[in-house]
Amino acid sequence: MEVIMIAKRKFFSAKRVTGLAVLLALVIVLQLWGNNIKIGATGLSFVLVPIVLGGVLFGPSAGAFLGLVFGFITLMYGVTGADPFTAVLFAEHPFLTSAVCLVKGTAAGLAAGLLFRLIEKKNGYVGVFVASAAAPVVNTGLFILGALLMSDTLSANFVADGSTVLYFLIIGCAGINFLVELAINLMLSPAMYSVIRVVSGRKTQ
Repeated sequence: MEVIMIAKRKFFSAKRVTGLAVLLALVIVLQLWGNNIKIGATGLSFVLVPIVLGGVLFGPSAGAFLGLVFGFITLMYGVTGADPFTAVLFAEHPFLTSAVCLVKGTAAGLAAGLLFRLIEKKNGYVGVFVASAAAPVVNTGLFILGALLMSDTLSANFVADGSTVLYFLIIGCAGINFLVELAINLMLSPAMYSVIRVVSGRKTQ
């Protein structure tokens, strides 16, 4: 029982709660702002940066939580019609669209946190780079897999004659976004992580 209480105090420490609150605010602001910047059919996910930082600094559960919030906001854009692409998918496949939105963000944050923990002891910076790359890979990969299950809706509403759903998803929808998001994560996450480590007084490898 004492071990459990110590674990709970550590999990809900003031430093952790404050840090998560700041990152949560960044997730909300960046997702609301990023949805207005379109490349293809979807918005850019600058929000992956604080999600990765949450997983790196506070563990996989924090990354997963922040990713879940990101997914929930994405889903709400579809429910309210603010994002026409997600709205069309939600109208015809509400359960599957909800699952894709929530799972892809959660899995991206979880993967970032887990991979960092696996690599951190050998090299912290390499761990951050791997975590930063993993988040957009998982986020985009699950999006494409989920969207393929709704290929009937995509074909009827978005795919041009003579093209294929997979081509639309990779080239016209997610491909450019993925490359931009990957570049943003690789450039910003390690730099932000280094600053936070210095400010917090924790040593980096």
